[in-house]
Amino acid sequence: MSELKTKRNDASVIAFLDSVENTTRREDSYRVLDVIKKITKKEPEMWGQNMVGFGSYEYKYESGREGSWFVTGFSPRKQNLVVYIMPGFSDISEMLEKLGKHKIGKSCLYINKLSDIDIKILEKIIKKSIIQMEKMYKCN
Repeated sequence: MSELKTKRNDASVIAFLDSVENTTRREDSYRVLDVIKKITKKEPEMWGQNMVGFGSYEYKYESGREGSWFVTGFSPRKQNLVVYIMPGFSDISEMLEKLGKHKIGKSCLYINKLSDIDIKILEKIIKKSIIQMEKMYKCN
């Protein structure tokens, strides 16, 4: 079984965010950083080379694969700012309708720029996802 390549590390979150070339994406990333820090009351950590994570939990799948991952986080990618909503989006469709312009994947909320969305709704989505994660896992 292969080992997960994306792991928590000691790289500087600030240095990473400062390296984001797109000015809007960099500024939005700092704003999301502040929002998630306020919600989680945790310090951000780098996961891999391009993900900023908050908190952690241990998981084990039926297949036997196990590991550690962040409870919530984000990544300023070239195409979008990605906010990681780890439990997924199955029971927050009403909030998503009010959020503004976005796309979703399995656990990824893709936002072009924060001015496209309602930041208060984003905060509610992040809070709800953390509550769900704490019910499902022992989160640190």
